[in-house]
Amino acid sequence: MRLTTFSDYALRSLIFVAVAPDRLVTIGQIAEAYDISRNHLMKVVHQLGRLGYLETVRGKGGGLRLGQAPEDIRIGAVLRETERDSALLECFEAGGNCRILPACVLRGALAEAAEAFYAHMDRYTLADLIRPRCEIASLLGLDRATDAA
Repeated sequence: MRLTTFSDYALRSLIFVAVAPDRLVTIGQIAEAYDISRNHLMKVVHQLGRLGYLETVRGKGGGLRLGQAPEDIRIGAVLRETERDSALLECFEAGGNCRILPACVLRGALAEAAEAFYAHMDRYTLADLIRPRCEIASLLGLDRATDAA
């Protein structure tokens, strides 16, 4: 199973914000730290905000912070939301065209496998992903930003 770039950026954004819990961070800081598209990241952050995973603070000095405690953010739930429109096969899409669809066992097997993946990821929270907080902060340059502030 391959996750979409949208899910990848969503998880990276949540990790970044969670590693800097005592301050607001910007989309620009996240994009720069990971060297990813700011424009694409804006869509991801907007969706994470709509889902309640991130909270946005507008205005001068605004930015992002977690909308929930890291212990309450289940990775499987995040992936279900961000992968919602990602079909494993054409037959998973509305209007998918496959001649054997009425008798297909593969579709059900793949759906079960995907659910097993999400169920496994439900065992992890954002708090689990940021356990090496100091190392992650250093790799993202957040320790330097703290020292400069």
